[in-house]
Amino acid sequence: MQLERPCPCGLPATYDACCGRLHRGAAPAATAEELMRSRYAAYAVGGRVGADHLFRTWHPRTRPADTTPDPGLTWTGLTVEATEAGGPEDTTGVVVFAARFVDATGQPGVLRERSRFARRAGRWVYVDGDVDA
Repeated sequence: MQLERPCPCGLPATYDACCGRLHRGAAPAATAEELMRSRYAAYAVGGRVGADHLFRTWHPRTRPADTTPDPGLTWTGLTVEATEAGGPEDTTGVVVFAARFVDATGQPGVLRERSRFARRAGRWVYVDGDVDA
């Protein structure tokens, strides 16, 4: 992904200034929402960069063996619908979002999830989520 392109997470910043810095490990996410946006961007970017970020930010108790994004999906947009806690001083948080995609056959779809996050050793991690929240 070109660093000067808009960030896939939908915020008005370049990828490099937004989620790219989290993907590189240059900064931790300050909030659960920021981590969720960076995780969405990791799916959108895909490849080793995406897989590495997803692995690092997934709680070890719930992390699957393979965190490689599905290459058959093209992620096309993100809407954060709600947040509960998850701020810089919180230890847990919830983010409800809708992530739009196109599958390998060209069919559009939407993944809705209520994601749970926790702060572990001072860093936000994804714990789990309820799909179609």
